[in-house]
Amino acid sequence: MTRPSLNDLAAFAAVANHRSFRRAADEIGVSRSALSHAIIGLEEKLGVRLFNRTTRSVSLTQAGARLLENLDPVLRDLDRALDTLSEERGTPSGMLRINANKSGARILLDTVVPRFLDRYPAVELDLVSEGRLVDIVEQGFDAGVRLLEAIPQDMVAVTFGGNVRFVAVAAPSYMEDKTVPKTPDDLHGHACIRQRLPSGKRYRWEFSKRGAEIVVDVPGNLSLDDNDLLVQAAVDGLGIAYVPEDVARPFLVSGQLITLLDDWCPPIPGLALYYPRSRHVPSPLRAFIDILRQVDRSR
Repeated sequence: MTRPSLNDLAAFAAVANHRSFRRAADEIGVSRSALSHAIIGLEEKLGVRLFNRTTRSVSLTQAGARLLENLDPVLRDLDRALDTLSEERGTPSGMLRINANKSGARILLDTVVPRFLDRYPAVELDLVSEGRLVDIVEQGFDAGVRLLEAIPQDMVAVTFGGNVRFVAVAAPSYMEDKTVPKTPDDLHGHACIRQRLPSGKRYRWEFSKRGAEIVVDVPGNLSLDDNDLLVQAAVDGLGIAYVPEDVARPFLVSGQLITLLDDWCPPIPGLALYYPRSRHVPSPLRAFIDILRQVDRSR
């Protein structure tokens, strides 16, 4: 049997972890056809089939699963050894991929990213902003950023930015001839601007007061999928929106919006950067977390 190269084995691990030739090719920076040829060559060298392929899916064979199980620790040890060299040089290098929601990406760009890029010019930062909660391991990210309450429990979470508060807001013009809601259930008598989640489901508004929690599937003829658009629709007098207070603050200060149900809208734990507990933490991510903590302490 011809011994495969390290590049061949790394290509196999990328496809195996992503279950996708396209995503694996994007991660390692080659074309999908080149990656496919590399895997075919690896299978020929080893004399076994490693993947079951269809036009819609990629899955491991029994032999492929056994190879991945034995190979993953070896590749992690290799990553750790290379990271040690980076630490000896005193300068992390390579690619750092972070998946964040829009608000998290905005905060990082305002506070952490400029300092990080200035201090570590050898690191290429790929910050992907999207609404849906993804499997960061499967999608090839080193870390993710979401609200703390949405982060899987098997992840390490580093909080930053303090608490956040969601508020119900409306334009004074909308409320002119309306009864001010006293409890969340009173929202059933109003036009509400609903939020559609990346999954396609509509968000049900969550309220709490002195330990009592209420979830309301509010009525409304308009659904939007972006907080900025929700705020703008509320400013335009189209109904009541439920959004992060930071997004609505400029319009609250100007008087274009007012808050409703204030006593039902307490602060909740805010954003956190998270990464897999069981994986080696690469030096660029450790450096990013250090700066994130420094910035947060200086707030």
